[in-house]
Amino acid sequence: MLLVRDREDGDQTMRYGLTVSRKVGGAVVRNRMKRRFRELVRAHLAEHGLAGADHVLIGRASGIERDFSKLSDDLLYALAKAKSA
Repeated sequence: MLLVRDREDGDQTMRYGLTVSRKVGGAVVRNRMKRRFRELVRAHLAEHGLAGADHVLIGRASGIERDFSKLSDDLLYALAKAKSA
């Protein structure tokens, strides 16, 4: 899940946050998911993110074993949807 909020402070810097709750799994599982999220952010946020906005990726249990390329496609879709909204 992706949440995007425009800060409306005039600063064009893109920021991101990651959150994965304990409901998803133990520390090893949560950290693995956060590492995958960081790689997705590094690969796509600079080009497809919204300038001056905060982007928050929320990890869900369904994303633990999801193929990385599908996660990447999901993030690109969510970023495109956020830009058009």
